[in-house]
This record gives sequence, C-alpha cells and structure tokens, in this order.
Amino acid sequence: MTSQIDLDHATLFAQLQNILSELQREVTQQLAAFPHLNQPLQSFRSPDGNVTGSLLTFTGEELDWLVYSWFNAPQMKFGTTRLTLWLSPLIQVPHLAVEFGTKPDLFFYIDYIPRVDLWADLSYSEHYYEPLDATYMTLRENPNLSLFVSKALYIRQLQSPTPLCFTCPATQDSVSLIEHTAREMCFRWLTWVKQAEPVSVGRQSALAKRDLLMRKTVAERDPGNVVAKQIFGAELADQLICALWSKDYE
Repeated sequence: MTSQIDLDHATLFAQLQNILSELQREVTQQLAAFPHLNQPLQSFRSPDGNVTGSLLTFTGEELDWLVYSWFNAPQMKFGTTRLTLWLSPLIQVPHLAVEFGTKPDLFFYIDYIPRVDLWADLSYSEHYYEPLDATYMTLRENPNLSLFVSKALYIRQLQSPTPLCFTCPATQDSVSLIEHTAREMCFRWLTWVKQAEPVSVGRQSALAKRDLLMRKTVAERDPGNVVAKQIFGAELADQLICALWSKDYE
C-alpha cells in the first residue's frame, strides 16, 4: 500500500535525478563521450535563488551532442531533468530523448527521434519502431497514465510514432515504472548504436544538416522558453537554450 502514497517533491525529484544520472553515466562509459572543454552552466540559479540547475554537455565520435541537465524549483514543487543524445552522422540510429519532471504530478518522455522520412524508408520503421509498439500501446492502456500532448507543433513533429509521453501520480509505483522503461529504452538504443552500419560518406553531410536543424528548431521554439526567461532572465535563458543545440554556447 505504501507504494501508492504520493511522494513529496524532494524525494521524487531526487529519485528521478538518480535514474537519469545512472543512464548518463552508462552512456558516456559505453560510447566514450567526453565533457565539453568549458562547462559555464554546470551550476546556475535564478536571481532570487529559488530555482537552481545544471547543464552539462558531452561529445564523442558516435555522439555529436549529449546534454544532461536539470533544474529544480522546490517552492513550486516543479522540476525537470533531461538527457538528450544526438548521434553523429556516422550512423543513422535514431537519437534518444529522455525527460522526467514534476508538475507537481509526475511527467516522463522517452523517445527514439527518427532521422529519416519513415514513409520513404519502411525498413527503418520496422527495425526501430515496431519493437516498441507493444510497449507504447501497453502504456497507452495503463489506467494510471495520462497521455501528454505538447502544444508545440515542432515538438510534436520531432516525435516518433511511438513516443512514451505521459503524466502519472507521484507514487513509488510510477517511479519504478519509469525506471524500468527508461533503462529498457536506453539499453536497447545502446545495442543499436554498437551494431549500426556506417553511413556512406556521401550522405553524412545531409544527415548532419538535418540533425542540427531539428536540434536547433526544437530548442528555440520550445514553449517553455518563455517561462525560462521569466525565471532566469533573458541572458541566462538564451545561454541555456543555445547550449541545448549549439557547441558554441559559451
């Protein structure tokens, strides 16, 4: 019965941070990702000190840009932690996005971001999305989960046909479900990366251009940017937004 009791914000946020930090460590160990030379956003806070956060970036041969970030507003019982894994154009495996938050209800988003036109490449859909379809439908039918649909067109356009994007009660059962699902998604993705066929040199430039356009567009058009500017001020918010997509955010 205790697993159905709502967790307080501090406990919930700490557990979500721990789950994502373990995934981040696993990815950077297996894919040999290295921290960006300068990390000016490793620790930041709002002018009033009520909201704190961190944003770390990594890169490597297989990973073009990894962002591990969080910010926490305990007085508002609101927080979010994010791990986005943007692959290099050397392979065409989907990117991986993982985000958890408290609103104060629990929110989670885990998705394999497509890197092709899925109608033009049905084998890509069959390889990467058919294995996830059963999980997606099972979660859709879970009475404790409510489907979360972004109000932003470009966020929805980024998503795959099987985005795991839900809100749920802030209970230990929900946290356990999220942890199991996130680990399963991450380890499946790591297997894909290790087994991936290389992209031909002639196609790499176009793939890199497409990837960067997606990364930049969703970062700059996220509806949450308005709130970020209200909390942190325009200068810091713009720096945070830039760091989500650009390696020149210093």
